[in-house]
Amino acid sequence: MELIVIGAGPAYTDRAGSAASSYLLRAGDAALLLDLGQGAFPNLASTLEPSVLAAVVVSHLHPDHFIDLVPLRHYLRYEFDPPRRVRVVGPAGLADRLDALHGHPDFAAISLDVAPLEPGLQRIGPFTVEARRVAHTDESYALRVSVADSAATGAAAGAATGAVAGAVAGAVADSAVGLVYSGDCGRADDLVPLIRPGDTLLCEASFGAGTVPHGAEHLTAADAARAAATGHAARVLLTHIQMGFDRGEALAAAQAAFAGPVQLITEGDRFEL
Repeated sequence: MELIVIGAGPAYTDRAGSAASSYLLRAGDAALLLDLGQGAFPNLASTLEPSVLAAVVVSHLHPDHFIDLVPLRHYLRYEFDPPRRVRVVGPAGLADRLDALHGHPDFAAISLDVAPLEPGLQRIGPFTVEARRVAHTDESYALRVSVADSAATGAAAGAATGAVAGAVAGAVADSAVGLVYSGDCGRADDLVPLIRPGDTLLCEASFGAGTVPHGAEHLTAADAARAAATGHAARVLLTHIQMGFDRGEALAAAQAAFAGPVQLITEGDRFEL
């Protein structure tokens, strides 16, 4: 499984070229996208043809994690004849928020097949996705993604043309090394149950080496590192660092709390998992 960083920025930034949260996972011909925040669609469209996505999984309903579903919807609607569709899995109310942006009750449904994201396991193409509620908004999720067994991987061609396996009743987690994505999270301990030995933790560190203001419900770099150490992750990828926090200091704070590799990620970075 390959991770391609489409966007790694926070809700606002002065870092030129930054796009908000969006992370592409590829396994063979199949592709799964985690979040699609502001400015991320151009990076996505220059990386792969977006209509082939098996799904977009949205971690929570803050615009820096889902707002570029709007250009994705337009692209699917107007770029093709007949229009194409992509499955979107997210918290309750996602379609309503997209509809409200345009004052159109069917705005999302025209091109997006929106389905609820719930705690537990589901199979999307060759990917096994495990979702767990975390402290942030009323409904926020961290996600663990791994590649399913070889038989499922062989079925990825269908996912690459837009067919999605969807949720699998009674799905069983596989033992493959995976990626754990924090989304936005206010309590590092919420991430630990998702992490298995050898996993990569892709974790927000909004407040860098600083402290989190009361009520902000985000993490520091040291928080992310401690979660990785407790869960015996193989490495930490830090993302979503707010404007005004020194990236080098954030890296040093995480390295002081985690013995394995730590990296600050940016748009265009690629990792084999």
